[in-house]
Amino acid sequence: MRGDWTQVTARAVRFVRRTLRDEWHGIVVEPVRQLVRRGLSGIVLAFVAAFGVIFFHAVAQHPFGRRLVWHLGGVTADLPLWLSLLRTPVSLYVPALDLPVWAGITQLFLAFALAELTLGRGRTLAVAYLTTVAGTMTARVMVALGPGWWGFGLPPQVGRVLDTGPSAAVVGLFTYLAVIRRAPVVFTLTGGSMVWESVAVPNLAGREHLIAVTGAIVLGLLHGRRLPLLARFAQRLDPPPSPPRSGPPAHRPDAQRHPVPSLRLH
Repeated sequence: MRGDWTQVTARAVRFVRRTLRDEWHGIVVEPVRQLVRRGLSGIVLAFVAAFGVIFFHAVAQHPFGRRLVWHLGGVTADLPLWLSLLRTPVSLYVPALDLPVWAGITQLFLAFALAELTLGRGRTLAVAYLTTVAGTMTARVMVALGPGWWGFGLPPQVGRVLDTGPSAAVVGLFTYLAVIRRAPVVFTLTGGSMVWESVAVPNLAGREHLIAVTGAIVLGLLHGRRLPLLARFAQRLDPPPSPPRSGPPAHRPDAQRHPVPSLRLH
């Protein structure tokens, strides 16, 4: 009996070790290799996202700048649908007022950097935008339903809560990477933490994070299948690499040269 338990324990240890090794190579080692090969041009989105949040945070410190940021990227559930969709791309860079902006910049930069090095620029933007829009649209549905509905609906006053920040995109990117790379540790740290947050602090942000996690899981399970709209969007932002330039023809000293006949005028 003791020998059986020893074999089971040994198999479990080997499974955990192999899983962690594969996850380390898929999440860390391969993106670092891409960074070494491509240089800083491989993490342009990460720099744009981080500096965008810093820029809008600095602008919002002034009364006029706060109003400007609201008109550009302020999203609430009671806005008209067309205006909410128009402001959603900018709202990714508008930090939430109740969260420390500097604490989230590291997570933001890391999420976009790993995703861009692993997925490419187009798919990274597509996943970040789709998960954010999914959370925003679901919040509108919750407010429209009203209180009740087995806890799914929300009271009307929640529709006036400012719904900005890149947190849904960050959670969606980490979850998407965890699904396609089969990384249970990263998935637990992202999806599991969002579930715990929504249970411990039931608010609008927690629910939107759960929707972002769910959307990222669905997109991750569809990874590798041909989705026309997503593939077309990714191809537009990720142009195919240009073919290598051919160098000048190599000089071959052993080649026989034939004299060129010359014309002589008599």
